[in-house]
Amino acid sequence: MKAVILAGGLGTRLSEETALKPKPMVEVGDYPILWHIMKFYATFGINEFVIALGYKGEVIKDFFVNYLHRAQNLSIRLRDGQIDVHGAAAEDWTVHLLDTGEQTQTGGRLRRAAEFIGREPFLATYGDGLASVDINALLSFLRKEKRIATVTAVRPPARFGGLDIAGNRVVQFVEKPQTGEGWINGGFFVLEPEIVEYIVDDDTVFEKEPLEILAQKGQLNAYCHEGFWQCMDTLRDRRQLEALWQTGKAPWKLWK
Repeated sequence: MKAVILAGGLGTRLSEETALKPKPMVEVGDYPILWHIMKFYATFGINEFVIALGYKGEVIKDFFVNYLHRAQNLSIRLRDGQIDVHGAAAEDWTVHLLDTGEQTQTGGRLRRAAEFIGREPFLATYGDGLASVDINALLSFLRKEKRIATVTAVRPPARFGGLDIAGNRVVQFVEKPQTGEGWINGGFFVLEPEIVEYIVDDDTVFEKEPLEILAQKGQLNAYCHEGFWQCMDTLRDRRQLEALWQTGKAPWKLWK
């Protein structure tokens, strides 16, 4: 099974980082968040990726074209340019990099990527969110429910600390990671190939008409995930993810 990663947005709310690079290339630790997403999927045996490029897609292309050389020790013979690579093998991934247009909406990017995959179910997510979703359980859920689309529903993360107040005194301050109220679209979709029939063109926003129509037809599953989920919309979000990574116990790091 292949995984589609939507990696073409402008990332305007993270302009401090995205002036020179696309948001999926903003680093957590020493690696782009896109790499973290792919490592997470690979933990579940997903090793083939279709990355839908848009804004500054050439930065993502350069990263993967040079990935092996960046990850390993090298010996370079300057006389003829021969390069010998030393060290352990890099990730066993196949990465398809598709230019889907800088102005293309999420639905349009997904349609282009899905047509590249063919007539088979596939995973899909955004290039700016990390989670501890059990992908095996998600796939089992899809096989049981047998609908066209499954979205991972997550609790919205709290933006601010919670205050318990008595009179004019704070009794308790809690920096809650999630609000515990309601559900939102957390990405980490599983989609049947029929999904392309609900996407008209490049201007289609996947989260609007396609998902709304599927919901009305009873063809949209919700896989409720109570565990860790965090998108990287702002510099504050990036700092939170970085802090988790530096602890050595990042919830999405399921690999050794």
